[in-house]
Amino acid sequence: MDAFSDLIRGVRAHGSLFGSSTLSPPWALHFVDGAPLTLCTVLTGSGWIVPEHRPPEPLRAGETIVVRGPGTFTFVDEIGTRAEPIACGEHCATPEQGGTRHRRGWHDEGGETDEDGNGATTLIVGAYPVRGEISRRLLDALPVVLRVDAGGTADPVLDHLAAEVAVDTPGQQVVLDRLLDWMLVCTLREWFDRPGGEPPAWWAAQRDPVVGHALRLLHAEPAAPWTVAALAERTGVSRSTLAKRFADLVGEPPLTYLTRWRMTLAADLLVEREAATVADVARTVGYSDPFGFSAAFKRVRGVNPSDFRRTATAP
Repeated sequence: MDAFSDLIRGVRAHGSLFGSSTLSPPWALHFVDGAPLTLCTVLTGSGWIVPEHRPPEPLRAGETIVVRGPGTFTFVDEIGTRAEPIACGEHCATPEQGGTRHRRGWHDEGGETDEDGNGATTLIVGAYPVRGEISRRLLDALPVVLRVDAGGTADPVLDHLAAEVAVDTPGQQVVLDRLLDWMLVCTLREWFDRPGGEPPAWWAAQRDPVVGHALRLLHAEPAAPWTVAALAERTGVSRSTLAKRFADLVGEPPLTYLTRWRMTLAADLLVEREAATVADVARTVGYSDPFGFSAAFKRVRGVNPSDFRRTATAP
């Protein structure tokens, strides 16, 4: 398991908000939910994404923008549009007002052209619920708004999305969910790899033959009794070479990285497994001593495991 796969595994579309909207200007759609991640892509036409407290971003056919919550954003036909904003959330359904309708797998059969015969804009929006501390580490690596131009690896996914939202067939939601996952992964990979970009350290480090191997081992076996010597032996280099190379590329020593990753896993386990004791969670992430685990958890998270669980599960 590589670091990116581990971090994105909790960012999954599962019956998530999915809208396909064919719009004739003027329009202004205000996405009010503030989802942790919202992916917007235009199949035809163009418009502007206007994030809360951020400058507007043009969005043209084939381009994709991902907006990180909790801020809201608006999609408009043009800056300064005369259209009254339509509040769009999970149950938005106001096409008679010139707005859009959001539900799973919905497609407007009309609206192919506007009143002047010009092509309308077809927008696809997928809002991702993101839960847990593992996924939060991915969110922390992203800006509020990121964009990927047309012409990349996501283009074939767009073709599949366009075909799927144009029909209403059994199993459509499952197909859309998986296509959204595919689209998000392609978009993030392209953004991290963009020329002149500044991806998180763990992204670039994955491609190093030594450090990338070490990261895969730590993510595949987080509970193993790792030492720098054991990790160096598995990666085929000396302890000093591994320690320096890892710190240079990742920004921290291997065992410091491992401790933070274990505490991230533990934080999610404390919430997800209500019947598990702190000792159970400690053993799951590689600690035979629950007191040592609690001390490490408080050092990394700033609170002991029991208090974290109590706060995270409070209604």
